[in-house]
Amino acid sequence: MSSGDDGLKVNEISAAPAQPARVLPPSPDRFINRELSWLAFNLRVLEEAFNESHPLLERLRFMSISASNLDEFFMVRVAGLRGQVREGVTALSQEGLTAQEQLTEINQTASQLMAKQQECWSILLPLLRQSGIEIVSSEELTAAEEGWLETEFLSNIFPVLTPIALDPAHPFPFIPNLGFVLCMDLRRKDGSILTTLLPLPNKIARFIRLPAGLAGEERRSVIRYIALERMIVRFINHIFPTMTLEAHGAFRIVRDSDVEVEEEAEEEAEP
Repeated sequence: MSSGDDGLKVNEISAAPAQPARVLPPSPDRFINRELSWLAFNLRVLEEAFNESHPLLERLRFMSISASNLDEFFMVRVAGLRGQVREGVTALSQEGLTAQEQLTEINQTASQLMAKQQECWSILLPLLRQSGIEIVSSEELTAAEEGWLETEFLSNIFPVLTPIALDPAHPFPFIPNLGFVLCMDLRRKDGSILTTLLPLPNKIARFIRLPAGLAGEERRSVIRYIALERMIVRFINHIFPTMTLEAHGAFRIVRDSDVEVEEEAEEEAEP
């Protein structure tokens, strides 16, 4: 108690500072999972692609870095955890998670990260178009562009494509690490459906630049690209002239980098 200026007694209230929760040295709460921490770091890289203060192409570069980082993460770190699950390892990590529990959390976080990448791409695409760089669909091609593109396809792309049929008589083919593959359902003349894979050679550029001026004089200063897979789908009749394309999609394979090295070593050891 103390006296105020008016002679009245007032209570002195002193609040003790809040004490942080104590974490015992052996507790797993002292640690952050390194795989989830890495994904959080890669999310921060992707966030730079959303930063409007960066130049547009720098934002595109940050998004690309986050994608290549994620590939490496799955090839090395996720592959290691899957190896532990496969071998029945039950030891807990420092933060108290099993390998399977880590994989479950990684899949959830990585799915959110990939959704953010798609969101970022949908933002950057119109900004690129406004800046004179267009990623066009096959429906946006002019007649002149389509003619040039068909010649380019027949000369440089068609000769290196190898379709692979999927049926009970053939095992699923080997797809190399980071291989990008088109998957298609084609209808034969008799009405039956053929499912086929079309691996895209990694030596061919993923985006084909269209010559300037083919889109018209008013767009001569615009740089136009078309994705390789869209180009192939547009001219699929040259690969399957007697069939009709019913549906198509695309996928990539990300393999354990250690497995890739072992397979290469085994192939080299064969006489």
